[in-house]
Order: sequence, then structure tokens, then C-alpha cells
Amino acid sequence: MIGGIVEIADSGRHVSIYRGFLKVSDQESELGRVPLGDITALILSGPQITLSKAVMVELAERKAVIVTSGRNWHPISMTLPFGVHFEAAGILNDQIKLSEPNRKRMWQQIVKCKIGNQACVLEKQVPDSPVVASLYTLQKRVKSGDPDNMEAQAARQYWPALLGAVFRRDRHAEDTNVYLNYGYTVLRAAAARAVCGSGLHPSLGLHHGNRVNAFALVDDVMEPFRPLVDQVAKQISENTQAMGPNEKRQLAAVLQADMIMEHGVAPAMNCITRLAQSLVRSVSEGKAELALPTVRPGDLLV
Repeated sequence: MIGGIVEIADSGRHVSIYRGFLKVSDQESELGRVPLGDITALILSGPQITLSKAVMVELAERKAVIVTSGRNWHPISMTLPFGVHFEAAGILNDQIKLSEPNRKRMWQQIVKCKIGNQACVLEKQVPDSPVVASLYTLQKRVKSGDPDNMEAQAARQYWPALLGAVFRRDRHAEDTNVYLNYGYTVLRAAAARAVCGSGLHPSLGLHHGNRVNAFALVDDVMEPFRPLVDQVAKQISENTQAMGPNEKRQLAAVLQADMIMEHGVAPAMNCITRLAQSLVRSVSEGKAELALPTVRPGDLLV
């Protein structure tokens, strides 16, 4: 387990509860235990996994998330705790009443943070790239609601500069995208836990949102943290061509990476929680004042 992420990757495993622990067994014997209080997310990526209802109840009470992965480690379902915050109904009402100007200003802050973090990662990984300066310029040009789609303009320059001219972000591809899929799954699970644990409804996004995305706000919250995964995926892809336990551990460890916040340095997992809590304050008080993280200069995650 790294950063509170527990993955069941092998076939024929049974997951149950035993005296405050999550227990994993096969048909013959117990294979291991993890304290329930240490779990951020349970990822089910292997075939033919069974689990008891008690597992779902105990994890939900601790605000943990259960993620089911499909092909290429892309999440296809997520089980979230519901109503775990005592003010959930009031916060939901505040979300519904959120004004369009404030929603747009919050999305502007998130996009600026994401592009800045992309520039920081690129500066560390490809120090001589001229795209670094271009990204910082695009960051300054992000307007309320990002009407000029600076996020997409930055992505078009960022991905080729970081991962090569032929790279395309495609969750179904078998290349470096596999590592990105897994890392983003970890981030999405952590963001879902923070969003729901803070009393926010995950379907009411700031920017993301369509009739089939039940996790629109989760996808908004995780945006500034994606460059952490990008950095690790690049480093892994330079050293291996296969996804194994070691690669998964490195990607899950992004939740422990230190990031810079307004009042000091904190692990990414804590920064995600602070961002969600600041979002609650922003929607409740009608102010666009999000607590956003910056990638720490000079750090290498693997």
C-alpha cells in the first residue's frame, strides 16, 4: 500500500473485514491485511474479485473510495461515500446557487494553476525547452471561465514537449498512456474522497459536466495535480516498457509528493483535501478563493 491506495490485481481474490482490517484471501488462505483507517481508495483491477457488503460499508464510513478498473487501468466505475458530511444538504444547496461569475473565476484559478504546474514539470524534465516560457505566457492569459481555452492550447504544446512529438493523449493506447491512466485513477480516487468528505456533490462541476459524468467536480479538482502524474509517467517510460507492481507503486506515490501551498509545504493528498475544503468555503461565502498547490521546484518523484 502506497499513499493509502490498496490495489487487488490478481484473479480469484476475496476481500473482507476482520477486526478493523481489510483482509485479502484466496481460496486457501489469507494473503494480507491493511488497517481500514489507512485506506484512501481500494482499486479492483484483477478479474474475478469478490467482496462483502461489510467492506463497502466500512470503507464508506471512513470516506474511502472503491474504484473498478477496466482495460489499460482506466477507471470504469467508482463507489463513493454518500452523505458523510453533516452539512452535506446545505453545501449542496450552496453549490446549486453558485453564481456563474464565481464559477468562472474558480475555473480560471484552476486552469492557471494547472498550466503553471505543467510549466514547472516541463522545466524540470526538459530544461531547455522553449515551451516552458510559452506555457507561462499562456498562464497569464487565462481569463475568467477560460473562454479562449488556454488549457487546450497549453496541452497542445505541453505533451509533445514532455513526451515527444509523436505522443498523443489516448486512454486506449498501449504506450505511456497506460501509466497516465493508472496515475490519474489514483488522483481521481483521492479527489473523489476529498470532494465527498467535504460535503460537496461530485456531479455539480465548475467546468466539467455532461449528462453521463457523475464525477464532474472530481475531475475539476484533480486538474492541478495531473502534472505530478505526467512527470512520473515520463520517468517510468524512459526506463521500462511494462506496467508492473513497482511502476504502480511509483505512480501511487504521487499522493505523497510535497507541493507548495500558501502557508507551507504539504503532501499532495493533503493539498487535494485543502482545495476541496476551500471550494466549500468559496461556494458558501460567494467568493472565488481556492487553495491551490504548486509543484515543488527541483523534486524528482522516482
